Amino acid sequence: MPSGGSAATVTSVTEVSRLLRALEGVGPTGGRLVRLPADRRVVFVGDTHGDADASARVLASYPRPGSVVVFLGDAVDRGPDSVGNLALILEAKRASPDGVHLLMGNHEGWAMAPFRPADFWASLASDAAATVAARLCDLPLAAWHPSGVLALHGALPELSRIEEIDRISLGSADWRRVTWGDWSEADVGGTSGDLLGRPCFGREVFDRIARRLGIRVLVRSHQPDAPTLLFDDRCLTLFTSCAYGGTRRVAILEPGRAPRSARDLLLVEL
Repeated sequence: MPSGGSAATVTSVTEVSRLLRALEGVGPTGGRLVRLPADRRVVFVGDTHGDADASARVLASYPRPGSVVVFLGDAVDRGPDSVGNLALILEAKRASPDGVHLLMGNHEGWAMAPFRPADFWASLASDAAATVAARLCDLPLAAWHPSGVLALHGALPELSRIEEIDRISLGSADWRRVTWGDWSEADVGGTSGDLLGRPCFGREVFDRIARRLGIRVLVRSHQPDAPTLLFDDRCLTLFTSCAYGGTRRVAILEPGRAPRSARDLLLVEL
């Protein structure tokens, strides 16, 4: 989701120190694509946007190593506790490097494409903001499950093979599609017309890229006005934040399942 939130307050030194310690566990992964295991439950978590309560509930309900938890990005801004939420997720990542993954959303990629309002970023002193932004630029962009499920924040990149996600450059057209892209049932292209020029794509683009990359189901977040299911139920838009006032849900892929559509994933309310 692009922007919004209440007026920023200054983040305390204690909160910043906790966040910077948590960020010590974030570093270059060697690629932008997470490979998910076939033999473990995978829990997909939509935008949490400062909802530390939602993230805590998910992490407590699906302990590692039995589950792999994939946050689809946008952990900050809009909600009540961006610093605490981001620190909580990153601390869980440090404790279980293969069991917790935070993907990059447009709010984590703020350094590459700044926007306003962004209350989390505005609450940080300039040196802290620069440090946090640089570390978050190392986050992966997508997670791939061998059953054909791809998880990312926004829309599909225009690539020839799924492995090419590893080499997407920050700030590129494909990076912008992944972090900022919207979907529509209509066959549209270009931008959605707002001030940020969000890329928007329709069924023809989804079908063509999904077929080329071998994607059965796309799990994403980012776009609160999108239908939960699009494109013959093969595109699931998921939210897990109090910031939107609706139901907070996660999607679960059990081991051994070969989903034909997003309806083969289990949607669970927090």
